[in-house]
Amino acid sequence: MELKKSNLPSEAIELYNLFIHGVISRRAFMDGLQKFAVGGLAVATLLELLMPQYAAAQQVAKNDDRIKASYVTVPSPSGNGSVKGYLVRPDGADTRSEKPSKLAGVLVVHENRGLNPHIEDVARRFALQGFMAFAPDALTSVGGFPGDDYRGGVMFSKMDQKKLADDWLAAATWLKSRPDCTGKICVTGFCYGGGVSNSLAVRMGADLAAAAPFYGAPPAKEDVPKIKAAIMVHHGELDTRLASTWPAYEAALKAASVPCEGYIYPSAVHGFNCDATPERYNRSAADLAWQRTIGWFTKYTA
Repeated sequence: MELKKSNLPSEAIELYNLFIHGVISRRAFMDGLQKFAVGGLAVATLLELLMPQYAAAQQVAKNDDRIKASYVTVPSPSGNGSVKGYLVRPDGADTRSEKPSKLAGVLVVHENRGLNPHIEDVARRFALQGFMAFAPDALTSVGGFPGDDYRGGVMFSKMDQKKLADDWLAAATWLKSRPDCTGKICVTGFCYGGGVSNSLAVRMGADLAAAAPFYGAPPAKEDVPKIKAAIMVHHGELDTRLASTWPAYEAALKAASVPCEGYIYPSAVHGFNCDATPERYNRSAADLAWQRTIGWFTKYTA
């Protein structure tokens, strides 16, 4: 189901973005909400409106009989030792037979707070499109996603980022080498995960078929020539800091002869794809970005 927006001021939404990405403290966030607590809206109500509503936003249930899902642990000797993730396949792709049907893979990279229910739901959505999706949890080595985005963000901020980068590479390599994978994989991610998508495109070269980063930081200009995967970038128009990086990234990709497309979605903010946060969610932008991503991945894994 789609959750309804309450027409909160854009400043309140930006305050949430700063808080959830660790730019401001919880105290500063709560203090900032005070000035929007007018017209009968208490701070507690504002907080409830801004925070994720995972159960209400779920599109594909965990027990949907069209999918087969499990949690698996992947070795990551150069990273944090191992990384646990959520693996989802369409039910028709029977892994129990002697010759299981092979599928292209999609690595789904979460934001900077661990594998929350929304990202698991995104993985299930990919499975319904005929892909094998794997969504790792970067917080595996510290106990996994704690069930709360704020606490997950605090845990994430203390992680060794180099080891995390190696965890993502280990997860992608594992997915690509599975006997039930065609050997062609793509990556998508959101915010931090969008940046990871771009970084993996650099590190994996021709071993990655395509990437679709959502509002993620681009790689360094000097690293772009290492990219061989087809890149499709999604940004919200009102997410000006990240959206403004696209022209230079596009120029570098084209100079390196990398297939690429980029889209700036009108009136969309940072996090516009997350339907669990209705104050940020932009349904028209999210639906179009999803359709484009599925088409892109299908094209480059055929």
